[in-house]
Amino acid sequence: MYNGRVIICDDEVEILRYLSKILTAKGLDLEVFSSGTSLMSYLENRGVDAADLLLLDVRMPDLDGLEILQRVKKMNLEVPVVMMTAYASINSAIEAMKLGAYDYVTKPFPKEKIFGILEKVLERKELLKENSALKDELGIPSPSTPLIFSSESFRRVHDMAMLVAQSESNVVILGESGTGKELVASLIHNNSPRAKERFLTINCAALSDTLLESQLFGHVRGAFTGAVNAQKGLLDAANHGTLFLDEVGDMSPAIQAKLLRVLQEGDFIPVGDTRARSVDIRFVAATNKDLEEEVRQKRFREDLYFRLNVISLHLPPLRERGEDIELLARHFLTKYAARMKREISDFTKEAMQLLTSYNWPGNIRELENAIERAAILTRGHTITAETLPVWRNPQPAEAKTGVNRLVSLETVEREHILHVLKASGNNKSRAAKILEIARRTLDRKIEEYGLDDGGSR
Repeated sequence: MYNGRVIICDDEVEILRYLSKILTAKGLDLEVFSSGTSLMSYLENRGVDAADLLLLDVRMPDLDGLEILQRVKKMNLEVPVVMMTAYASINSAIEAMKLGAYDYVTKPFPKEKIFGILEKVLERKELLKENSALKDELGIPSPSTPLIFSSESFRRVHDMAMLVAQSESNVVILGESGTGKELVASLIHNNSPRAKERFLTINCAALSDTLLESQLFGHVRGAFTGAVNAQKGLLDAANHGTLFLDEVGDMSPAIQAKLLRVLQEGDFIPVGDTRARSVDIRFVAATNKDLEEEVRQKRFREDLYFRLNVISLHLPPLRERGEDIELLARHFLTKYAARMKREISDFTKEAMQLLTSYNWPGNIRELENAIERAAILTRGHTITAETLPVWRNPQPAEAKTGVNRLVSLETVEREHILHVLKASGNNKSRAAKILEIARRTLDRKIEEYGLDDGGSR
């Protein structure tokens, strides 16, 4: 038995009856059309509705199958198309493959042929799902991840990113945690001459020096205790592509010195090796620290700073792009409603007012977490204010009005960590992700500030 949905279009009643019988028997959901016109009307109004396969006849009297295929591709409908053709029109099937068809079958075809194609399509679907889930787990944005905005402040950043994408220059992206630095890095890569090569990312603050060095430069067998096999590093893997160095300001001086050699000489030496390897990599770095101040304090190498900081992009915090909040909230609602298979489509007026008036110290990541939580808790079709974590954790009045409080940095950090913990439902892993620090760092700060209240995970 299969779990999937198939759309069939053929003007031959016998073919429709045959396919309906064998596919229904396998537990598949079907949409059946006897003309190309009726199929296109359905697709234009409803899309493919997450169909797993479109079986399309090449020759139909009202609308040619090749024309339908071209329209499907122009509509960006992500569904594999398998063309069905008679022996006499085999050339049309070959032409269909050139136009992007997944496969073709010649009539009359045994059911085993269709089942074989279907198994490959469903296996491909699962692999894509696993790949997407892995990217989410690793924090790697996919090329299709959209940037949602209408504000002029973010539009300037977007336009500058698109401009610098065409160059080979290294870029530093500055901004608070959760402002979308990695998405902008991905945008730069995907619109650069290196777009067909790999885009890899590493969080420099999440790893110890030893592990970070090994992950970046790789190591040879026997380089250290436990190195039973040689391992290529990210510099090798990102050759000819783009490497995104997140939280580069937390990199130790020793790693900074080794990275500087890569930028200056275009080569590196794996841990335990004696031979240099040449690489061609574009670096995009990000940090929420003031790198110029880090240089002045001798915590970040000046020469590395100038090598990386050919172009600087400053991402505005969400509180400075208020017109984007509703757009982002609706985008996240659509995302999580679909993921949870919930029919939630709107916000109450009170909920939207709450979202747009909140200060969002955790920026876009905090907003996304708030919408995900609300989608889980909502029972009806509309998000209410009561389901939003900001309802229970309003910003202090002085933060909303912009009045500066003369308090210590330690107090600010403590309050912010406490706020993010509450906003994430005391989920420490999620809170660490919002704060863009390692989980062990969060645990240490929770203990240091006496904030532990039995938070989960």
